[in-house]
Amino acid sequence: MKIEHVAIWVADIEQAKRFYTAYFEGVANDKYTNEAKGFSSYFISYPTGARLEIMQRTDIIDAKEKPLLGWAHIAFCVGSKERVDELTKQLQKDGYTLESGPRTTGDGYYESVILDSEGNQIEITA
Repeated sequence: MKIEHVAIWVADIEQAKRFYTAYFEGVANDKYTNEAKGFSSYFISYPTGARLEIMQRTDIIDAKEKPLLGWAHIAFCVGSKERVDELTKQLQKDGYTLESGPRTTGDGYYESVILDSEGNQIEITA
């Protein structure tokens, strides 16, 4: 098992992309946008194989309260859709909250999202 990627909410996605690519030798993929959700993201890949997802959503950056910016989730790649399903069922059985999934996301991930004991989002990906 490995950590697949780490994600962070940002207010200015283009500035964040420049920062994480220019200073840390990252390479960004093409921007993913979901107009219906007001969501966009880049995955930035690093020479070691690590990846960072920078994300922006209009309802987060336009919130009247303090914006919900910062780290969003950590993702663990478990190797297969079957293992995602198995681990998701086990975590639910053990009392953890299922936020979403398992499902295939708009950007092609097969994943579920579980809340850990502190309420932090954990993505389990194939």
